[in-house]
Parts: sequence; C-alpha cells; structure tokens
Amino acid sequence: MSFPVGVYKAVRSVTEGIHRISLANNELKSITSRFVTTFSQLRELNLAGNYLHRLPEEITSLLHLRTIDLSRNRFRRFPEPLATVPALESIDLEENEIAEVPTDKLASMALLRSLNLRANPVGPEVRLLVRPLVPFELLLSPEEPIHP
Repeated sequence: MSFPVGVYKAVRSVTEGIHRISLANNELKSITSRFVTTFSQLRELNLAGNYLHRLPEEITSLLHLRTIDLSRNRFRRFPEPLATVPALESIDLEENEIAEVPTDKLASMALLRSLNLRANPVGPEVRLLVRPLVPFELLLSPEEPIHP
C-alpha cells in the first residue's frame, strides 16, 4: 500500500499549514518523493508500524522537521538522508533491523537530542558513542550476555 494520490489534490491548498502527520500502522511499503515535497512544512512525521525499508532522498528538503518516528518498520540500515535534515531533534528507529549506523554523520547533527535504536542488532561501535562525543541521548537495548 502507498499513499493515495487523490489526497495530494484534496489538500494542495492547505499543505503549508500542515505541520504534523501520522500515518502509523497503515501497512505502507514506501513513501514517495511527492509526499515529502507536498508536505514541505512538516515538523513531526509519524510513520511507525509500517513496512518501510528506505526513505526518499527528498526527506532532506524537510527543513522544519524536528521529530520522525520510524519505529517498527523494516529498515536494515540507518536512513542516511536523515543525517542532513537540519532541524531534526528526535529520531525513533526502535524495532527495525538496523545493524550499522553512520556514527560520524550522527555526531555532526547539531540539533539532534535523541536517537532511539532499541531492539535493533546494532554493532559494538554504536555502543561506544557516549557523551561528550555525541551531544544527544542514545537509547539502546541492553547487551545480550555472551555465553561460552
């Protein structure tokens, strides 16, 4: 399932005033570049509980986006376009399949305050991201004990 095209026509005249959208739990498999460019004034985007595995590059054009919830999706890699969204303060990626995270890019995100990677198979290098190296709160699941 994807976002219905008819919605773009219906909301064309009011998109500048739309700052928050929730499409959580809608079985979405993708978000199109048209969706992102249509709702250019978004501050909060909730896409939790879908089947997403990537974001369009155009997500970087959301200059006012502060919060994005991508929890319970199908991401295998950190969606790198998020690292260049200038106002982003909170990223929720809990319960995905992310093993690798671009730690260098995350460290350069000036306004990022919280990154939730709980219930992801992240590598040990992510656990080394501690303050003051990164100025944001990093949420991870506890490490599993290693049994001999």
